[in-house]
Amino acid sequence: MTRLILAIGWVCALAACGQPAPAGQGDSPANKVATSGKRDVPLADVPEEVLAAAAAAQPGFTPAEAQAETRDGRDYFDLGGKLADGSEVEFDIVRQDDRWRVVETQRDIALASAPPAVRSAAGDFAAARVIESRQNDGLVIYELFDAQQRKLEIKWDGQRAEKLSAEWPH
Repeated sequence: MTRLILAIGWVCALAACGQPAPAGQGDSPANKVATSGKRDVPLADVPEEVLAAAAAAQPGFTPAEAQAETRDGRDYFDLGGKLADGSEVEFDIVRQDDRWRVVETQRDIALASAPPAVRSAAGDFAAARVIESRQNDGLVIYELFDAQQRKLEIKWDGQRAEKLSAEWPH
């Protein structure tokens, strides 16, 4: 029954697909991600495979909330909760080839905690919130938001910081 409810939810989400995401670095359609919009999902309705992917990525993770969406034609779950040390973390989990895998691990940080090159690349952008998004390939995307929710993304490869002109795909 739960799977039927989830399937109906996914069909509804897919029907809404194509709406642009909130404004990124620019207003052109090329800089926007097509999304169905995030919807809250009760933890009891999150597929076991999604929970298992998060647990494998970070042993000791305790989920507290979940959201689902379809983004650029791919099914995602955002699974937020706490690690064993009490720190908050969120996993972006995508379905690829009929299996769920973590593609990004996010946490809020102070801009002062970002590498100096990232802070330099941010320039005079007045970041009110900074999300550190660790990709599963080793890259880190810093998502900076100002008080008006304008967004600046900076890619960090461990040596070089680069302002992104389009939204990062995860």
